[in-house]
Amino acid sequence: MQRWMAVAALGMVSTGVWAQDDDKLFLFNWTEYMDPALVEAFEQEFGVEVVQNYFTSNAEMFSKLAAGGDAQYDVVVPTDYYVTRLIDAGLVRELDDPRIQQGREDLMEAFRQPPHDPEERYSVPYLWGVTGIVYDTSTFAELPHSWSVLFDPEINPDQPFALLGGDPQVSLGMACAYQGAGFDCVGQEAWINAAKLVSQTLERGNFTGFVDSTAAVEQVARGVSAVAVTYSGDVDYRKADSPEIYGDLAFFAPEEGAQLGMDTFVVPARAPHPQLAQDFISFMMRPENAAKAANYAYYRTPNEAALPMVDEALREASRLDPETSGHLVTTPLIEGESLTMLQQLWTEVRSR
Repeated sequence: MQRWMAVAALGMVSTGVWAQDDDKLFLFNWTEYMDPALVEAFEQEFGVEVVQNYFTSNAEMFSKLAAGGDAQYDVVVPTDYYVTRLIDAGLVRELDDPRIQQGREDLMEAFRQPPHDPEERYSVPYLWGVTGIVYDTSTFAELPHSWSVLFDPEINPDQPFALLGGDPQVSLGMACAYQGAGFDCVGQEAWINAAKLVSQTLERGNFTGFVDSTAAVEQVARGVSAVAVTYSGDVDYRKADSPEIYGDLAFFAPEEGAQLGMDTFVVPARAPHPQLAQDFISFMMRPENAAKAANYAYYRTPNEAALPMVDEALREASRLDPETSGHLVTTPLIEGESLTMLQQLWTEVRSR
């Protein structure tokens, strides 16, 4: 999930030079998704420096690793369904530190043996959130908790709205959910129907463009858009940090179904410092640190042992009970020809 862009540029450094920096951990992360106090505590405990670089979408992250970044970074933070793609592409390595396996015992049952890594060999849950709608309550007194606010021109005939950029599976999933096929739709027929709906939506005069989650919140706050797609934590973070600016914003997960996105820690296949990477992951799995990470980012923790230390409102949201999870789904895993077809469809939609 993403926040303010404050990129610490690492430059075009050769793999050999990176590998020589034995006192550094190279972290590839979403923007503003790591508590600086935790970074400092890790640096002090292990006598190293954490150097962060940032991405704004899973697609961007994958492309960077596939282009040689798997030899430049020690820890990466992909969303759940992208872990499978990284594994299949040989871009991540197995985790073999016993402290990590022990730390898994603190996780909620819902986050154990996940579909993207059923044997728990390559990834560790970090934080999770929900993909949904952010809107300006001063423009809309109320809205139906539905994807129709994006796809039905009768619901929003003239107010500006934006769609989420990045991965097509999420973008088409919204249209699938609205059409009754479920956010976790798969297959040619469902995707083609969703692509047609999105194409029609792009032609509407009040469509303002594709933006990432952070930009979506900013645009609604500034009045550039009145409705947009974003992640739950990005709204909560800003409302808590600057209520005078973001106090009129509201967020909901559409009732037809929405994405439960779990971000994870993985270690790239050719990480310069794989053991230090596992030191970092183990450090972040400690309940007290998992709680601090959630309280900072305003995303929800999968760590049950951390819940007593999480802020009250966030603690309740983090409990994945049946009422909370009833209309939330993880993004399904697709690969091979299905993935190629999906990407081709999305390219056609974006090129019109």
